[in-house]
Amino acid sequence: MAQKKNFPLRLDPKLYEILERWSADEFRSVNAHIEFLLREAAAKAGRLPNRQPPPIPAPQDDITKTSIEVPSRMSDRE
Repeated sequence: MAQKKNFPLRLDPKLYEILERWSADEFRSVNAHIEFLLREAAAKAGRLPNRQPPPIPAPQDDITKTSIEVPSRMSDRE
């Protein structure tokens, strides 16, 4: 695994408390949860090279409104 970058991060104490509770709910350390949230945000924004979110599919026509014409085979039998 690649070496991780260490750097100081200044957070509002109330935000840190929220992150502590949230990370405990998810069974992660605060550091791991912050990294998880940042990766999730980067993936959602399409910023991770190999993990871009799937494209949003185009709306499809309602199949019940589509009529299909089936040629009559009766003329072939006569």
